[in-house]
Amino acid sequence: YTGPNVTLSFWNGFTGGDGPYMKKLVDQFNGEHPNIKVTMNVYQWADYYAKVPAAVTAGQGPDLGIMHVDSVATNAARQIVLPLDDLAASLQLAEADFSPPVWQAGTYKGGRYAIPLDVHPLGMFYNKTVMREAGLDPEKPPQTAGDYLAALEELKKAGVQGHWATPFPFTGTFQFTSFLYQHGGTLFNDDASKAMFGGDAGVQALTWLVDLVKKGYSPKNVGQDADVIALKNGKAAFNWNGIWTINTLNEVEGLEWGVAPLPQIGSQPAAWAGSHQFVVFKQRSQDDDKLTAAKVFINWISRHSLEWAKGGQVPARKAIRESAEFQALKEQATIGSQIDHLFFPPPVAGVADVSPLIDTAVNSAILLKKEPAAALSDAVTKADKLLEQNRKKYGG
Repeated sequence: YTGPNVTLSFWNGFTGGDGPYMKKLVDQFNGEHPNIKVTMNVYQWADYYAKVPAAVTAGQGPDLGIMHVDSVATNAARQIVLPLDDLAASLQLAEADFSPPVWQAGTYKGGRYAIPLDVHPLGMFYNKTVMREAGLDPEKPPQTAGDYLAALEELKKAGVQGHWATPFPFTGTFQFTSFLYQHGGTLFNDDASKAMFGGDAGVQALTWLVDLVKKGYSPKNVGQDADVIALKNGKAAFNWNGIWTINTLNEVEGLEWGVAPLPQIGSQPAAWAGSHQFVVFKQRSQDDDKLTAAKVFINWISRHSLEWAKGGQVPARKAIRESAEFQALKEQATIGSQIDHLFFPPPVAGVADVSPLIDTAVNSAILLKKEPAAALSDAVTKADKLLEQNRKKYGG
């Protein structure tokens, strides 16, 4: 960037352990670019998604920010974020530089509105001590449906409920959607006009989770985060959780743990993942210098996302992901090996509005309040109505 001095306001929701890593990157960028000053404001994600549209509408929005992949299309439809096709073209970014699912997820109606920063998939974390005491090989975590259920049976014989089935979105819903895709299902049809998660694949997926409780492999009524606490405390052997769990487990003194890709329970490998993506916000009047500086910032952070990976992420940029430096981050690289088997919701405005309905279905089934088929059927009926409302709201 060779223009006059500019200040860029950068908003995000990195309030957790990843926040200091982004701050470090921003500080380094500012140190290397004396004519660009990036100021970072951090909010809880729920507050962020409420504040941003109001601020942009009032003409007081930030210059750029981060959005989860399932929020991009909605904010594009609301004209909160700007198209970034020119930015992607000028930086010579293409699908081959990332991975097809994460690249396509940042589009809306054929236009690009986001540049991927990372993916954060589920992985299977395991307590090596618990496995060893139950007679399992802690260096060979189960990766097939048969091996996994056999391991749970051995753990049960040893008095351990090996996989605590959580009824909460983090990460019960994420496990359900992983199983859904593993069984060949999908959340929605391609244009998100119909919910598809209540079909045979969905029922099989949710039944598998409910059976963990019914067969005694999991306690009933698992509380929020009790599943990962059980792993840390030696009460469970396995915990299917997000990549963000790496740094959480590293902080537990004396804990022997490992991580593997999700076992393949269905007919194909698949794992839930989220993705943080860069967006540029609409302003009352366009400042070309700021837009150019924002482009420089996004490109620089993307190229330096190895540091971001240390905060518990998989870099979206293929060159970083395949580098020796990233492969040396053993746990991140292991979870990142699932990159070709990740999935994201279709880039349709309002699609994230359906998530609470899926959460409710998973919750009621795992808590044994409803049979899986009935819970999913109820959710699909409500989801289809909501999707129809959204088509009218956002113009199809």
